[in-house]
Amino acid sequence: MAGATTSGALSDADFDRFVEYFYKRTGIHFSSGKRYFVDKRIETCVRNSRYDTFASWFAALRMNDKDMLQELINQLTVNETYFLREDYQFDAMLSTVLPNVLAARGGVNRIVGPVKILSLPCSTGEEPYSIALRLLEEWEHIDHVDVEIHGADIDSDVLAKAAHASYGERSLQRVPKAWVNKYFAPVGAGRYQVDEGIRSAVTLHRMNVCDTAEMRRFRDFDVIFCRNVLIYFDELSSRRAAENLYGALRPGGYLFLGHSESMSRISPIFTPTRLPEGIVYQRPTGAK
Repeated sequence: MAGATTSGALSDADFDRFVEYFYKRTGIHFSSGKRYFVDKRIETCVRNSRYDTFASWFAALRMNDKDMLQELINQLTVNETYFLREDYQFDAMLSTVLPNVLAARGGVNRIVGPVKILSLPCSTGEEPYSIALRLLEEWEHIDHVDVEIHGADIDSDVLAKAAHASYGERSLQRVPKAWVNKYFAPVGAGRYQVDEGIRSAVTLHRMNVCDTAEMRRFRDFDVIFCRNVLIYFDELSSRRAAENLYGALRPGGYLFLGHSESMSRISPIFTPTRLPEGIVYQRPTGAK
């Protein structure tokens, strides 16, 4: 690549220019410690493009080529997940959060509109489908209360995989065998596909949590799972994401973060609530 060193890596100046551009477009910041990862992903993007050099590829990217930007995002985002990951938070959703949501909205027989749950980022779909499975198997009100489950991610490739919902042994390692037999169908090569009824119950969206204009499409969610993503943002992007998540929740709605994440280090706008299973963050009741 022109603009690269003899080892194939970007020059320091090109790396800095690229990092600044990507941060402005996505809110995601790469430190110098991520040089090897970024260099390799950019190298792949240039090789897959019609451009011969980093300079010409980067110039085209900056001309607002949306397809090039999406491919770049798909290369640079991390999508490591599996079914029922950190499921103590699903326990909290079932034992405390959803009963509180129903009580706040008038009870099982008087609630108006669906209970809305968002998984963001949803990656290849394991999280929103895990939520659906836990509700189907363990929530006593699932036959009486309308529930909407939404999944969103910035990466269009993982959304396509989430829509297909075909998973291998590693993704399914924590799913009880009886659930696999009940809700999945073998599709060959050791993979199993989530049944159509559950797939159709999850609505998928392409969304950047740092993009305030995009996030205005999301409103009135009762529960949001936004786990293990804020750790990739700097202070400014984390605060913007927190404000966008706040706007997406109903007053009194609940936000679950990853086990290593803390909203108290990002923004004071949420109220931390300690549950037996851990901390969850609430949009204050009565907040506008």
